[in-house]
Amino acid sequence: MHKITIAIDGFSGTGKSSTAKNVADELGYTYIDSGAMYRATTLYFLRQDVSLDDASQVEHALDTLDIRFEEGHMVLNGEDVTDEIRTMRVNEHVSAVSTIAMVRHAMVAQQQKIGKGKGIVMDGRDIGTVVFPHAELKVFMTAKTRIRAERRQTELAEKGIMEELNVIENNLSQRDEIDSTRSESPLRKAEDAVEIDTSNLTFADQVHKIVSLAKEKIHAS
Repeated sequence: MHKITIAIDGFSGTGKSSTAKNVADELGYTYIDSGAMYRATTLYFLRQDVSLDDASQVEHALDTLDIRFEEGHMVLNGEDVTDEIRTMRVNEHVSAVSTIAMVRHAMVAQQQKIGKGKGIVMDGRDIGTVVFPHAELKVFMTAKTRIRAERRQTELAEKGIMEELNVIENNLSQRDEIDSTRSESPLRKAEDAVEIDTSNLTFADQVHKIVSLAKEKIHAS
């Protein structure tokens, strides 16, 4: 069967990653979490105390950075950091790291290399606009800020991390502002993307909706 590329973009906390993973599972596609790549990069920068204003430090860090996906886990220089990249510490810095052109160019190059063979589902903030502008299916996910914060709070609690709702909501609002206004690959809906507001959708509903859209594209190809 003909394979396509599915690009899922949207705001943090809309369920992009978990939805994309399940869509990939249902279609038998490869799932790539681009956000995890930026988070792993951010964690590495924090550990190395990289000054984001120092181009030489950023370049050196990127040269010594090795991130890869292994059986659904994010591995940073040989260490499984799947849980650590989801902490509030990383949340508070990932948008700033993601605005750096050098970082985005490095990540986009890796993502495009991974996706050459199609049959993939990738989520992020610039997948349909920059990474795969010719993807057969583009989806843009949104949801109310409070609902996204509640989802993130639940996600953190399941990992034993307790955080106040207003702190999470403020963090999401700040990230929305940074991601949408940055000069390098800002978060925006591609003109040909299908917008899905997940505020009142169950997880199963949003997965089903995207799988249905994908099957329409596959059969039309």
